[in-house]
Amino acid sequence: MAATTIPLLLILAVATAAAAADLSVYHNVHPPSTSPLESIIALARDDDARLLFLSSKAASSGVTSAPVASGQTPPSYVVRAGLGNPAQPVLLALDTSADATWAHCSPCGTCPATSLFVPANSTSYAPLPCSSTMCTVLQGQPCPSQDPYDSTTPLPSCAFTKPFADASFEASLASDWLHLGKDAIPNYAFGCVGSVSGPTSNLPRQGLLGLGRGPMALLSQVGNMYSGVFSYCLPSYKSYYFSGSLRLGAAGQPTRARYTPMLRNPHRSSLYYVNVTGLSVGRSPVKVPAGSFAFDPSTGAGTVIDSGTVITRWTAPVYAALREEFRRHVAAPSGYTSLGAFDTCFNTDEVAAGGAPAVTVHMDGGVDLALPMENTLIHSSATPLACLAMAEAPQNVNAVVNVVANLQQQNVRVVFDVANSRVGFARESCN
Repeated sequence: MAATTIPLLLILAVATAAAAADLSVYHNVHPPSTSPLESIIALARDDDARLLFLSSKAASSGVTSAPVASGQTPPSYVVRAGLGNPAQPVLLALDTSADATWAHCSPCGTCPATSLFVPANSTSYAPLPCSSTMCTVLQGQPCPSQDPYDSTTPLPSCAFTKPFADASFEASLASDWLHLGKDAIPNYAFGCVGSVSGPTSNLPRQGLLGLGRGPMALLSQVGNMYSGVFSYCLPSYKSYYFSGSLRLGAAGQPTRARYTPMLRNPHRSSLYYVNVTGLSVGRSPVKVPAGSFAFDPSTGAGTVIDSGTVITRWTAPVYAALREEFRRHVAAPSGYTSLGAFDTCFNTDEVAAGGAPAVTVHMDGGVDLALPMENTLIHSSATPLACLAMAEAPQNVNAVVNVVANLQQQNVRVVFDVANSRVGFARESCN
């Protein structure tokens, strides 16, 4: 089958019908600088911790665990949601690499949120017992020994402790209504955080929405409600005030999306793996060592699509080849400098307009994701400087994992069709 290239020019993805739920997606933190380049460098400083999470293998305990945290800083984007009956508004950080949804709950004297979810104000809030299946998934505290003939003493609720960044929190497992756009989901299991230990600056301010592939994730909990499909379109970092969208359900997904198979790693079953087959710079294929993109569940090797990592990271041999080809095309007369995580920065006054080539990511199924220039090159607004917006995976993590990050996904509708085990891409103006 001939490969289909997603064009560089912005086109609006065509939808077939109204979506089941369409929520606005907002930036989670205000960029620390008015310059896109300096902002991205600051936001990406803690990517290493998230990459460590993504590349680490799950503990071989024989128990499937639900990830509730991924990375050193909160995921980059949030949606407005509601919890309880009547609904209490909460901002939930989007995380495709975590399963469990959780919120800071009252009373909590150590939570960072100024606005906490108040279980006492919800008529439908219900603690889940330590015997529940979800408690086992979360690796909650086991039930205490009890007289098998005692049927009158209720079991205690499920309590669990989880690390997040350089802090940890204690929470109770509960269920309540989850409100997403116009949809109300009953009996949604989530963690109700009651205390936090350690620094809270890197915690999501109000909570997190788990969009992974495990039993506690959104698609697993809602059954057929969204037909096993969701998508997002992430707004650009160029303006903090831009918003994108999270679309839940098969209806309204772009008809022009091109799909590649979704792969599963049993050691990290929450992650969305795809099979990258190559890279191109301009029209030139990047010459990487054989097997550089191979998917191997035993080592974790392969490529992950992630909503929380800021800049795309390639393994050392892949990035070295990509950088060499990119520099060959640009041919900057004064050479290249490093800035933050970027090592291919050059003086734009010395390079002819249009001199920087596009980068295309090739995937199984004939999908060629041609990254627009704004997703490939980041410019400084203060100086004539631009940098290739990708980097090598840090050396302190599993060096076999490639991560396609949110900067390269901006203004692209990314469709996670779990029901059909595929990931789709369509160019869309998300801002």
